Amino acid sequence: MYAIVNGLKLFYHKEGSGRPVILLHGNGEDHTIFDVAIRDLARSYTVYALDSRSHGKSDPVPTLTYREMAEDVAAFIRQQGLEKPALVGFSDGGVVALLVALRWPDLPGRLVVAGANMTPAGIKQPWRTLMRVQNRISPDPKLDLMLTQPHLAGWQLTGITAPTLVLAGEKDLIDESQTRRIARSIPGAKLLILPGETHGSYVVHSDKLYPAMANFLRG
Repeated sequence: MYAIVNGLKLFYHKEGSGRPVILLHGNGEDHTIFDVAIRDLARSYTVYALDSRSHGKSDPVPTLTYREMAEDVAAFIRQQGLEKPALVGFSDGGVVALLVALRWPDLPGRLVVAGANMTPAGIKQPWRTLMRVQNRISPDPKLDLMLTQPHLAGWQLTGITAPTLVLAGEKDLIDESQTRRIARSIPGAKLLILPGETHGSYVVHSDKLYPAMANFLRG
């Protein structure tokens, strides 16, 4: 299915029935990374799994910003008439979910933020070095996005009012200190570091994501 949002055609997959849950994928991915989570969530929720701009089947743009991606999600929520959807964002999608909750606190009902960072320095140095090398060899707006954004401060995250669950893998490419800072900064946020998991091992085509957040989503 497609929605025209902020002048762009965005693809989304809809499945299930019940309270709305929006799934936001990471950099260079699309909604299909959540295939197993969609199956599990759709038993109790109406799931909307989006392809971000310049990803999947959505329209391409020459440059990417998290701000514009958050604007897309906010516009999508309003266009679909969704009442307090839960936002589940992985990696870049987690950054987008944080921005939506900050700029439009009345929109999300709950947040699940998995493998997100506050600044580019939150990505562990070896990974940033690899990204820089790749971007020099083959410039890519998606790599530019990760190397130059976001720029969130702890004091900003204190403004998030939606109940929040922060997830990360024990072996995540995001530095654990930044994950913990996100959770510490958001009032009342819950933190779960998943033993033995990497950045995406519990999310991408995985049956581990839903159990990690099921009780939280039920409230």
